[in-house]
Amino acid sequence: MIKKITFLFFICLLTLTSCKDDYDTKNNPITYGDTYLSVDITTDKSVYKPGETVRFTLKEKPSGNPKVRYSHLGKVIKEEDLQGTTWSWNTPSEDFKGYMVDIYEVDEKGEKIYHTIAVDVSSDWTKFPRYGYLSSYGDLSKMQVGRNIEILNRYHINGVQFYDWLHAHHRPLAGTVDNPLSQWPDLIGRTNYLSTVKSYIDAIHGRGMKAMFYNLAFGALNNAAADGVKEEWYIFKDSNRSVKDSHHLDSPFRSSIYLTNPANNAWQNYLIARHNDVYRVFDFDGYHIDQLGNRGMVYDYEGNVVKLDETYAPFVAAMKQYEPGKRLVMNAVGQYGQKYIAKSQVDFLYTEVWDESKTYEELAEVIHDNNAYADNKKQTVLAAYVNYAKSNSSGYVNAPGVLLTNAVIFSFGGAHLELGEHYLANEYFPNSNLQMKRELKEALVCYYDFLVAYQNLLRDGGAFASFSVQSVDNRARFESWPSSQGTVAVTGKRFTDKEVIHFLNFSDVNSMEWRDTNGIQKEPAMIIGAGIKVTVNSEVKNVWFASPDINGGAARTLDFTQAENEVRLTLPSLKYWDMIVIEY
Repeated sequence: MIKKITFLFFICLLTLTSCKDDYDTKNNPITYGDTYLSVDITTDKSVYKPGETVRFTLKEKPSGNPKVRYSHLGKVIKEEDLQGTTWSWNTPSEDFKGYMVDIYEVDEKGEKIYHTIAVDVSSDWTKFPRYGYLSSYGDLSKMQVGRNIEILNRYHINGVQFYDWLHAHHRPLAGTVDNPLSQWPDLIGRTNYLSTVKSYIDAIHGRGMKAMFYNLAFGALNNAAADGVKEEWYIFKDSNRSVKDSHHLDSPFRSSIYLTNPANNAWQNYLIARHNDVYRVFDFDGYHIDQLGNRGMVYDYEGNVVKLDETYAPFVAAMKQYEPGKRLVMNAVGQYGQKYIAKSQVDFLYTEVWDESKTYEELAEVIHDNNAYADNKKQTVLAAYVNYAKSNSSGYVNAPGVLLTNAVIFSFGGAHLELGEHYLANEYFPNSNLQMKRELKEALVCYYDFLVAYQNLLRDGGAFASFSVQSVDNRARFESWPSSQGTVAVTGKRFTDKEVIHFLNFSDVNSMEWRDTNGIQKEPAMIIGAGIKVTVNSEVKNVWFASPDINGGAARTLDFTQAENEVRLTLPSLKYWDMIVIEY
């Protein structure tokens, strides 16, 4: 990520609100008004191995005779009476499946859904990565650490990037393997604590998540020579090596960052040794590799042009060869080098999205491009900073901007790096100027439940396709993706036995730019009972509906009529994002 000093003086390091009261520095409980989140149902982990036991906890049992229902893609696989506020479920033996669990009751008025939560059964987290982050490692108690990870667990985050945990890019471990320092300054001079980093790793592993340490592929500070970094390893702005390429940082940063050549074997071996020190002290699961985007024309020590984008694959290969059991992911800043990174041994693709991809259409295209680069074999996570300009000062995240952006990213099969100790609206991760209000936190719980429960439709095969959908009552204007402002966009996928159609509501937007940089995106009005007709190619067996905006994402069967190649049905409601599944 490219750090910008503009935002540093607005940093306010806040602890993410948990499902219980937060605590101040003296461990006194604090209740936040607009930002307080009460979580009603939780699981003990973010992801489970096939056959593993899930342990559920409910804040309060509903009155009456509620039941628990376990479903996979709209099909009920088990039901049981809810006996209390804690219970367990042994997951099925199939790998890489998502499940919806809901607590409901049927009375004379019909079915009422009280609570929902998703369960991911996957032996490898990179099959369906849901990436979060950490950005502050001060003197935190284990209880504070546990609360921060507890809330990430409720969002089913299964991998966590440790941003700026290190002492120096060229020498991330402070001290030695035998005598690591108990505390050290990070790049801007904040004090990081060994105990806090270790506590976070332990808490993450206790929830089934994985911990990834952050570092550049080519960063060295101004004292690097004393630590053994050679002049011959750097890249330069001219063939006469008079000016090193650098990312300039003013005070209070300890140093600018000077760039080395990722393809230089001696630099690779040096960094491998430094990372080996890290792995011997900290139980990290892998390395999140960062870069700084297109640097223009640069040269090595000998005056040869360095095609920086082509250096990333050999760099990844060197890291993987030394630590084959560790996971690797590399940031493609503005997609720079992604076509080479995608072919390397990274475990999934990660793009930091900038202004070359401004619109919702262009945002989805990044995911499509990544799929093509990786031959549809690797998933995509986007670092996409919503409310970017607004993060220049304190305030609240604009919920419509976040939810519309997530609706696009999730419906096209991606995931969004946005959740950590605070909402991420800026490339300098400690920037916590914008807080989420309770309503957005609750909505995101439903969106991440939806992403997990239906991951086998959203992120697991199928072919993207266009669908012919028309209104029969003029309650909304439907338009095939990419749609225009003032319409409901229609997109989706075809599988061998079903079609998955997404409805993305741009009816009331004031901009088709996903970043909503000033936080002014308009909340869409709810569309109730819109009648539609869908063109199909064969006899339809069943149609079902789910939305992260309704009933916590629980599926429901829809009535429909079919006449030849036309199916008519009614969307119960549409806020931001609906999904219907037509089964043949």
